[in-house]
Amino acid sequence: MIRVENLVKRHGALEILKGISVEVKKGEVHSVIGPSGGGKSTFLRCVNGLEVFQGGSVQVGELVLGPGTNARRDARLLESVRRQVGFVFQQFNLFPHLTVLENVIEAPMHVLKMRKEEAVERARGLLGRVGLGMKEDAYPRNLSGGQQQRVAIARALVMEPEAILFDEPTSALDPVMAGEILSLMADLAKDGQTMIVVTHSMGFARNAASQVHVFAGGYDVECGSPEEVFGDPKHETTRGFLRQSGRD
Repeated sequence: MIRVENLVKRHGALEILKGISVEVKKGEVHSVIGPSGGGKSTFLRCVNGLEVFQGGSVQVGELVLGPGTNARRDARLLESVRRQVGFVFQQFNLFPHLTVLENVIEAPMHVLKMRKEEAVERARGLLGRVGLGMKEDAYPRNLSGGQQQRVAIARALVMEPEAILFDEPTSALDPVMAGEILSLMADLAKDGQTMIVVTHSMGFARNAASQVHVFAGGYDVECGSPEEVFGDPKHETTRGFLRQSGRD
């Protein structure tokens, strides 16, 4: 589904990712945890083509991104990748001048060229699924943070992507709202949605993930099942991080 090989990302002389390799199969959930500054969010942005990288490759299905992929020259390739791999950001990124329903139907109408009636039908089904069926005419400013994030998840799902990348989707939310979003994501995982999730929630990583990756200093220092990583961590970085998180 997604194969990342020897991914290298630099900002000038600073190397952010130092040869990351990850393989995600259909239906798997990979959680990425670790100390701040370890390259977790940068990794996700490279997978989706939002960041140019300097070494290695990212393969999504039959599509391959390489070093120096150019937004203008490779626009069709990037669009195809993003159709297959959705992205849910930390800060929701909803269009403030559009209603909830309009936010969700925007991409299928303009990117997939879907008829409005079909887009609306699909969007309403997904808004019901995320618990916002009664909010389709509301504007983002009238929603709580948790509700806005649920709209963002519906907006990703409406494109029927093969996989969804979540970049710390609960970091801007209070604990109650964060719990609601994590519960929704756990339900998606049970339904077989392929996901890569950068998260601070050790509970989600432990209970919902197929594989857990610990990023630190630009490396994937430890990877394994939740039982292996949480129950018997091998790397000192992992042990220290879990101690600080109070979850070892």
